Amino acid sequence: MKRWHAVLFDLDGTLVDSAPDLAGAANDLRAEQGLPAMEFDALRPMVGSGARGMVGTAFGIAPGHADFGMLRDAFLAHYARRLLRHTRVFEQMEPVLSALESARLPWGIVTNKAERFTEPIVAGLDLRRRAAVVISGDTTAHSKPHPAPLFEAARQLAVDPVCCAYVGDDLRDVQAGRAAGMAALVAAWGYLGQGENVHDWGADSVLMQPADLLNWLGLA
Repeated sequence: MKRWHAVLFDLDGTLVDSAPDLAGAANDLRAEQGLPAMEFDALRPMVGSGARGMVGTAFGIAPGHADFGMLRDAFLAHYARRLLRHTRVFEQMEPVLSALESARLPWGIVTNKAERFTEPIVAGLDLRRRAAVVISGDTTAHSKPHPAPLFEAARQLAVDPVCCAYVGDDLRDVQAGRAAGMAALVAAWGYLGQGENVHDWGADSVLMQPADLLNWLGLA
């Protein structure tokens, strides 16, 4: 069995359930614009796409639209005011993290979320002291799907990237993991996008629930 030296997680939709606060920020902005709230189930799938996905879903526009930049900045301002109102570690992830720690297998976070949002969340959920490394979307010159953030995580951990597994809920996570030479695993409990067939992403495995990671690693 291959010896794994570290496990890395995406943040939103993989390690933590931030959808209630991100969707809440989108609806705060819709209210500010005189629009009714959208159903949570319509917003949740696009949380993994960050501000681009949330603004796109909430207002039906994409980058390049004249109002996109203004709405994106306003959305982020609303989100900054409610980072930890409802965001929590996925309940089923807690025993997985404890099992990794008991096995003395370092784990870390690699997210496209900017550091100004990542650090308060990680600290507020008491993950900062537990995570061996935290890489934000602006830690390196490139964000996922570029492999640079994953390479930086491996560098800080002093491990070979090929001995790392990366778990995420977005196609970009699989692409980044592949490009870095890591095992790429899909968190099927995450946000996944709209109409996405995760089995077409080319991952090493699709994990249906967090405990499946322990089975995959041979720790269960």
